[in-house]
Amino acid sequence: MKKLVVLLACVVGLFASDATVEIVKRLERLPVVALQDATEEDVDAGLKRRFFQMLLGDLKVSANFEVSDEYVKSTYGSEYRVSHTTQKVPDLVLRYKLELSRNGEILARAKVINGATGTVRSERSYKIGQPERYPFLAHRMAVEFNDALGLPSIAWMERFIIFSKYTTPKQSEIVIADYTLTFQQTVITGGLNIFPKWADGRQSGFYYSDYTTKTPTLYHVTLSTGRRTYIAQSQGMMMASDVSKDGNRLLLTMAPSDQPDVYMYHTQTKHLERLTTYSGIDVSAGFIDNEERIVFVSDRLGYPNIFSKTIGQSSVEQMVYHGRNNNSVSAFGRYIVYSSREKSSEFGSGTFNLYLISTQTDFIRQLTATGKNLFPRFSNDGESVLFIKEYGAQSALGIIRLGANKSFHFPLKAGHIQSIDW
Repeated sequence: MKKLVVLLACVVGLFASDATVEIVKRLERLPVVALQDATEEDVDAGLKRRFFQMLLGDLKVSANFEVSDEYVKSTYGSEYRVSHTTQKVPDLVLRYKLELSRNGEILARAKVINGATGTVRSERSYKIGQPERYPFLAHRMAVEFNDALGLPSIAWMERFIIFSKYTTPKQSEIVIADYTLTFQQTVITGGLNIFPKWADGRQSGFYYSDYTTKTPTLYHVTLSTGRRTYIAQSQGMMMASDVSKDGNRLLLTMAPSDQPDVYMYHTQTKHLERLTTYSGIDVSAGFIDNEERIVFVSDRLGYPNIFSKTIGQSSVEQMVYHGRNNNSVSAFGRYIVYSSREKSSEFGSGTFNLYLISTQTDFIRQLTATGKNLFPRFSNDGESVLFIKEYGAQSALGIIRLGANKSFHFPLKAGHIQSIDW
């Protein structure tokens, strides 16, 4: 979590003991990486192009490398000094070869070459059964390339994103995707299906709210079988906003008496426990501080703001002291990220920016500067933030790499993102 509280544009001193990397370490710069495509001509040119762009993007999003954009062809066993037009000699070369099996699988081999000596540092083989899931093949290759150098993990790239997508009025779908939204699979259709939330760290199932009928209902879906299980329902509002690490406790927003409050649902006993009793609006709670406390959005000041409380105690603490519309929040450990509406004179009309704070210090960091940035969600390692970026009638998935102070956007080509989780 140290990377959350320091502003660094590069990673220093975290590399493995290879001679090439030691030079990089001494120069205090990111290693220069070049890709070489050794795929033969019998593989579809479109797949080769898409895979190269995906792998190139993964290495850039990692923020651990300086990556050459140049597309270079080679053969898998050829001399490593294949011609590169870039003036920079790569410290590392990632050479890969794709093949298609008779049953439609994508097979791949990849080797990492020391750009100075030609020494092969490592070599691995890969396979993926469904060609449309080729983004995950690229993600796996990038993650293992990164891990072999002892760099900060980017394993989150291999996780599924789950989101709700508006399609037509009062109709929305639940979709799982890779983080670039290149691969997408619709898992829930028909009706108004919103607020998806992964049920556990393994991503074996998820919760979502069905608002099709007059009484919003929360369901659990087992991903491998598609089995849907009823959990609870409530008049007015029903949403699962967070899940404990062991998966045994859910934080719910419910409004059985018209005003929404925060509840905790125990999945083993099915016991429902009310955590807030305010007469106004308490919503969108998340666990913080070893899951002993919660953070949530409330209108206790006459406008949406961020508050916290210890589970089992009645006292409430205000967490944010700027902005007049702080309307969404996510938590990881002792850190909180929230969306705040800015004054129109500062950032333009309708601007919502993301901010990061600590529950234990006065630390505050602005993460975005322009546009409408909503619904933030921490990655499972706490080192990246996922959010919805809105562009008029369109939306995109945004990712902020906290340690590198960089952000990336991946537009949704059809529909409008309502809420997300990963």
